[in-house]
Amino acid sequence: MTSSTPPSTPPSTPPSTPPAPADLVVHGGTVVNAGGSAAATVVVTDGRIVAVQDPALPLPPHRRAIDAAGSFVIPGGVDPHCHIGQRLGEYSQLDDYASASIAALWGGTTTVVDFAIPDPGQRPIDAVAERRKLAEISRCDTALHGCVIQWDATTAGQIAEMATTGVRTIKLFTTYKDVVMAGPDTVLEVLRTLHAQGGIAYVHAEANHVIEDAQASAVAAGEAAAGHMPRTRPELAEAAAVAQVLATAEHVDAPVYFVHQTTAEAVDLVRAARRRGVRAYTETCPHYLYLDEGTYAGDHPERFVCCPPLRAPETVAQLRARALVGDVDTLGSDHCCYSTGQKSEHSHDVRVMPNGLPGVETRLPVTFTQLVVRGGMPVERFVGMFATNPARLNGLTGKGVLAPGHDADLVVLDPAGRRPARIADLHMATDYSPYEGEELAGWPSVVVSGGRVVLDADGFHDPGPVGRALHADPMPDHLIT
Repeated sequence: MTSSTPPSTPPSTPPSTPPAPADLVVHGGTVVNAGGSAAATVVVTDGRIVAVQDPALPLPPHRRAIDAAGSFVIPGGVDPHCHIGQRLGEYSQLDDYASASIAALWGGTTTVVDFAIPDPGQRPIDAVAERRKLAEISRCDTALHGCVIQWDATTAGQIAEMATTGVRTIKLFTTYKDVVMAGPDTVLEVLRTLHAQGGIAYVHAEANHVIEDAQASAVAAGEAAAGHMPRTRPELAEAAAVAQVLATAEHVDAPVYFVHQTTAEAVDLVRAARRRGVRAYTETCPHYLYLDEGTYAGDHPERFVCCPPLRAPETVAQLRARALVGDVDTLGSDHCCYSTGQKSEHSHDVRVMPNGLPGVETRLPVTFTQLVVRGGMPVERFVGMFATNPARLNGLTGKGVLAPGHDADLVVLDPAGRRPARIADLHMATDYSPYEGEELAGWPSVVVSGGRVVLDADGFHDPGPVGRALHADPMPDHLIT
C-alpha cells in the first residue's frame, strides 16, 4: 500500500482594504504658517489635519477637494478680544454667540475669546459659568477670559478654580472707577496668583485719574460730545498706566498682556520691558491701524467712540510702523456690537454713551489690507499676529498652525482679490461698519472650521451650535519671542 501526502494549500491572502478616504483635501495653494510658507496640500480627517504634504504627491483618496490655486491657505483666525452680547451699564450689545460666531466665520476667524465680566456683586467664577452657558449656541470654538475687579479672601481660590476649568487669562481694567476698575493692589495679586496657575493677565491700561481729570476739563469747556472724544482720554493716560503695570509685573516676575494698545510709546514701553526679561505682550486692533481721529469730525462721530479713542494720524502712522517691524504681537478686534441709535442716544456725553466698534468679521480684511498689501508685511508675520500668537497667548494648543495633529481650521484667500466693505454685505448685528465703502483685500473665499466647510463659493453653510468650549493649557514662561 502506498501513501501520498496531500498537496499543501497556499496560505490565503486577505483581500486588500483601501485606506479610508480623507474628509477633505485643500490643494494648489500656498500654505502659510508663522514659521514659513510653501506650496502644499492640506489633508483633513475627523476635524484634524492629518497631513500637509508635498504638492507633487498624488492627492490621497478623499470625499471633497478644494482647489486653492493662486491663493494663500492660512490658519483660521484666533480673535483674542471679543465682547459678545454683554451688558455694560444701561446698554446691551445686540449680538449673541450665534450671530457673533457666524460673523466671525464669514471673516475667517474660527476661534473667539470672550470676556466673563462679573455683574455688580457677582463672583468671577460664576460669571465664567454663566458665559460658558451662553456660548453653547456658538458656531465656532470659544474660550474665555475671566475678570477680577476687587481682590478679597476668596479671589485666589476662584483663580485656581477657573484654571482647573480651563480659564487661565484674566482681564484687569485700570480705569472705569466704581464699575470694573481694579486697584493697584488687586492688579499685583492677580498677576502673581495667576502666573502660579500657568496663566497671564490681560490689562486695559489707562490711568484713571488722568482720564477723569481730562473728562472734567472737557465738560467744563463744553466739549464732552462724541466729536471731542480724543481729548477725554489722552495718550498720556495710556503710557502712564502701561508703565505702572509693567513695573508691577516686573516686581512679581509675572507675564502681562496689554489689550488694544494705540500708541508707539505704549508699544515701546512693552518692548523695552521685554528686552529686560519681562514677559510682556502687545495687542492692537484693526481700527487703531486703519482709522484716525479725523473720523470724529464726520457726520456720525458717535459711531467711532471707543476706548482708548482713535488717535492722531501721526500716532497711527507710528503705531503701524511698530506693527510692521514685529513689535506688536497680536491683532484683536475688540468687537462690540451697538447700533447707531444706541450710540447716538447720549452722544452729547462720552462718559455715559456706549463705546466700542463692531469688527469680528472685518479683522482679517482690514489688517491684511493695511499691513500686508499697503505696508509690505510678510504674510508669515501677519499669520503670527492673526492666529498663531493669539493661540499661544491664550493657551489654546492645536490652534493657529497648519500642521498634522492640529485642528482643521483654515482660510483660503486670494491676495489679489478686492471688494468694498458694506454693511449690507456683512453679518454682524449692527447697522454700520466703521469701514463702509473701503476697498479691502483679504476676504476669505473658503473657511474650514473644525474640518467643516462653512464658507465656499456657494455661500455660508451654518454648521449649527457645534462650537466647543476650549480649555486653556498652562502656558510656558516664554510664549513668543
